[in-house]
Amino acid sequence: MDEALLRSLTPSVLGILVRRGADFAAAEDAVQDALVEAVRVWPEDRPRDPKGWLVTVAWRRFLDATRADAARRRREDRVDEEPPPGPASCLDDTLQLYFLCAHPSLTPSSAVALTLRAVGGLTTRQIAQAYLVPEATMAQRISRAKRTVSGVRLDRPGDVATVLRVLYLVFNEGYSGDVDLAAEAIRLTRQLAAAIDHPEVAGLLALMLLHHARRAARTAPDGSLVPLAEQDRGRWDTSSIAEGIAILQAALARDRLGEFQAQAAIAALHADAPTAEETDWVQIVEWYDELTRLTDSPVVLLNRAVAVGEADGPRAGLAALAPLDPALPRHTAVAAYLHERDGDLPTAARLYAEAARKAPNLAERDYLTRQAARLNTSLRP
Repeated sequence: MDEALLRSLTPSVLGILVRRGADFAAAEDAVQDALVEAVRVWPEDRPRDPKGWLVTVAWRRFLDATRADAARRRREDRVDEEPPPGPASCLDDTLQLYFLCAHPSLTPSSAVALTLRAVGGLTTRQIAQAYLVPEATMAQRISRAKRTVSGVRLDRPGDVATVLRVLYLVFNEGYSGDVDLAAEAIRLTRQLAAAIDHPEVAGLLALMLLHHARRAARTAPDGSLVPLAEQDRGRWDTSSIAEGIAILQAALARDRLGEFQAQAAIAALHADAPTAEETDWVQIVEWYDELTRLTDSPVVLLNRAVAVGEADGPRAGLAALAPLDPALPRHTAVAAYLHERDGDLPTAARLYAEAARKAPNLAERDYLTRQAARLNTSLRP
């Protein structure tokens, strides 16, 4: 395989797709899929016209993705902007597709990636960011998953745990990313909770409702990010909070703790505090300890370091942060916050500026930039 040839052809193929009408991000995804297919096919059947082959395959992938995205948007248009309260009556085709994509022939991680791309409508880049892996790695994973299921009958639905993982990631992208899928994720999780008596399904629904309840307060009128401690709690949706807490309490009473119930318990403690100063950080740390035992996730450990910093002081938080990989997303922002709490303003200002350069979205970048500017202004003589 001539990798140099592929690299040299990539800009030209990308340009052709854009001139044909594909937006740049979609064209990048399609070209990436075509390159992965070339790596698989060319060693045994190299085309006479490599560039033409790549253009044809990439354009077909772009059209397939466009049609899938249009179908998903039509489904979303049928959903109200905010999810209605109460249980849903029946499963629809979208949730059934989630189960079919979570096919037993796939590993859980591959099933999640395939479902997010094919049904959830997320880009390869968004999925890679959620999994903390390079985009090329995720593109290969999705392509392998497509090849695996291409020759099997999709009549054996996958397990609930895989579908829950997909719904969780779709909600997170809708809640904090560039695509608004949060309400759709809640709608589908309601349907799943109505159909399946499972404490983790209830835990995920509670978690979504508790996070979604704070959505109106997360941004200022100018679109800037408002951190949790500074949010106007009068703008939180108290009915969603009450529903989420009730669902969580019923799930916890069954004594079958899972990661979504533990996350929901943390969200409930935030939602239940009348003010930021009254947050029960000690209990939040205890729940993070439970969550760490359940998942051993580096993201959980990062969030735990923040909670430790609030409960036991910033130096304890920095000590909890020290063993973690500095390349972890938002690690630098957490370090900046803890250093500021500890009074080391020059270090905090430098880290805020560094975190802004690494921010995954514009709102977060602007917020971190303002934090750096605020501290730099206070340090001037």
